[in-house]
Amino acid sequence: QVQLVESGGGLVQAGGSLRLSCAAPGSISSIKTMGWYRQAPGKQRELVASITSGGNTNYVDAMKGRITISRDNAKNTVYLQMNSLKPEDTAIYYCSAYCSRDYSPVCVPERLYQYTYWGQGTQVTVSS
Repeated sequence: QVQLVESGGGLVQAGGSLRLSCAAPGSISSIKTMGWYRQAPGKQRELVASITSGGNTNYVDAMKGRITISRDNAKNTVYLQMNSLKPEDTAIYYCSAYCSRDYSPVCVPERLYQYTYWGQGTQVTVSS
């Protein structure tokens, strides 16, 4: 099982920066892909950024050039550095951990082939 603990959200003015952290104690080496999603009021949850165990990254078009996702396996932590924040970036940001049995069976609940774990979410509010 994987537990995800997020931190780093808060209130920031437009143009400011925040760094979100997601800790997965003892688990990150077994996680195939880690990611950050966000959900604004009245909107669906959307992928913001992801990073594979091999370091391949993917970013949502709306935030490209303003965010960087990184993964520190020694600290079992994934980071999301967000710069030049805009009011429309206001949302709850969720950390995710995608596990698949072909990558690491210990990460996936019994009888499943794949599974995604979620953090509790951290609020990011950008004021204009």
